[in-house]
Amino acid sequence: MTSAALESASPEVASLEIDLHRVELRFAGARVVDGGAVERLARSIERSGQIVPCIVVGDGAVAGVVLVDGYRRVAALRRLGRDTARVERWSCDLAEALIGVLARTQARALAGLEEALVLRELTGGLGLSQADVARRCGRDVSWVSRRLALLQGLPDAALAEVCAGRLSSWAAVRVVLPLARANAGHAERLLAALRAAPLSTRELGCWFEHYRQAGRAARERMVDRPRLLLDALRESGAVRDAERLRGGPEGDCAADLRIVTSVLARLGRRVAQLRPLPEFVRAAVPRLRQAVERLATTIERQAEDDPDGALQHGAHLAGAGPEPARDQPDAEAVAQHGAAHPA
Repeated sequence: MTSAALESASPEVASLEIDLHRVELRFAGARVVDGGAVERLARSIERSGQIVPCIVVGDGAVAGVVLVDGYRRVAALRRLGRDTARVERWSCDLAEALIGVLARTQARALAGLEEALVLRELTGGLGLSQADVARRCGRDVSWVSRRLALLQGLPDAALAEVCAGRLSSWAAVRVVLPLARANAGHAERLLAALRAAPLSTRELGCWFEHYRQAGRAARERMVDRPRLLLDALRESGAVRDAERLRGGPEGDCAADLRIVTSVLARLGRRVAQLRPLPEFVRAAVPRLRQAVERLATTIERQAEDDPDGALQHGAHLAGAGPEPARDQPDAEAVAQHGAAHPA
């Protein structure tokens, strides 16, 4: 549905002030709580009054109404101790009102999971087909299907955490959902651990990257005590930072030489297994040769300008050797280290 078509099909709107106790928060479970946003709204309303009206459906003059849009505004008004809210009462049914909210562009953009929850209300609670919802929202059926797919396999506990504002939508979709599809028990244990010791979205993303690389025994420990891994990673990072500071630029150079040597050796083994040899590998030969020759030329020139041999001495002290260097510790080793030294 285009914006022009939407406006022509818009329901009649009546503006009024209504008592908050007469507003039914039927769709509160389909909205994400954001305490910071509510606090900012409360300050704005206290300073300038309620500028944007809430949207309700029902006869406000006779009975209660159902709040369709404006859940954070209502929370802000209640935080300020207000008894009434300025609303727009739409003369349409709930399905049409929810579709109107989905199609609006001037209001706050709904998070993907919020859209999915509203679509579930439309297709499940109100009985509309996905095709009908897509047509009336001005979307295609695949968009509706993709949004609803976000809820498939996502534990109810995770949805509750998202709606309560304790788990981000990103973490729910990118961490908890794939974990639940792979191992529902681990997802439940992780959510229980997060309720006791919450992690930020960034921390949870880091934890999941290491979980994916860890062995079975390490994963069992990681889901029950996710913060332990992050503490171990921070400790390991502090040790590496101290070593780099102690080694100076010579130490950085020695580490890079080990990394380059290790990567080239690994690449050589992988190329040897390719039959037939891909064209992109053949095409990379001139670039590789030029890069190695430039590096060799730079080292030789520096050696000529370094008669005291300080460069070679520094590299020796930094411990340059044939063994490969890692940018970060192995996930299972970190988990074991953390388990041995609980926070």
